[in-house]
Amino acid sequence: MSPSYSSFQDDALLATGTLAAVTTEVMLAMDNGSHGPFFIFDDTTGRTVELDLRGTLAEVLARLPQPAPPPDEAPTTEAGEPDAPRGRGRPRLGVVAREVTLLPRHWDWLATQPGGASVALRRLVETARRTHAQKDHQRAAHERAYHVMASLAGNRAGFEEASRALFANDQPRFEMHTTDWPAGLRGYLIRLGFAPFTVDNETLPG
Repeated sequence: MSPSYSSFQDDALLATGTLAAVTTEVMLAMDNGSHGPFFIFDDTTGRTVELDLRGTLAEVLARLPQPAPPPDEAPTTEAGEPDAPRGRGRPRLGVVAREVTLLPRHWDWLATQPGGASVALRRLVETARRTHAQKDHQRAAHERAYHVMASLAGNRAGFEEASRALFANDQPRFEMHTTDWPAGLRGYLIRLGFAPFTVDNETLPG
């Protein structure tokens, strides 16, 4: 998925989209005489993005951080080096070697597992990843929504009650305590804090 950002003038939502698109909306608002304050948030983390907005729109856009290139999809060896071209046969998995520290009894148990320690560890991680996926997603969603709340709504009525509802994953109660908040901000927080997610192609509630 492409990175997504959202820009605000005070607590009014201006735009959501690429970093260039939301920065453009901020620059247009400034050119029209608006004084802000302006905020740009990373939708993935809820953290503010600090930019140098001096100069023309073209100059500002030229200074924007460039998105990271996609990871190299070439298969890697256990040592983490790109795999050499291979002929016919089963492709090697793209794996990276990292140090793992375990107690002797753990290594003894892993040694008895089919496929050896590496296969057993990967299987355990995949099982744990799926088992805890919903809880991990909710924690990250609540934290990113709270970052925005603290920046834009910390002084608003209902902030404390809404915060407790957010971390309790209680969307109806959160909506009740934010009824009087600006619609754009309220909708953005609900989208960040209670969005559904996908695990192994299965969509689950937030």
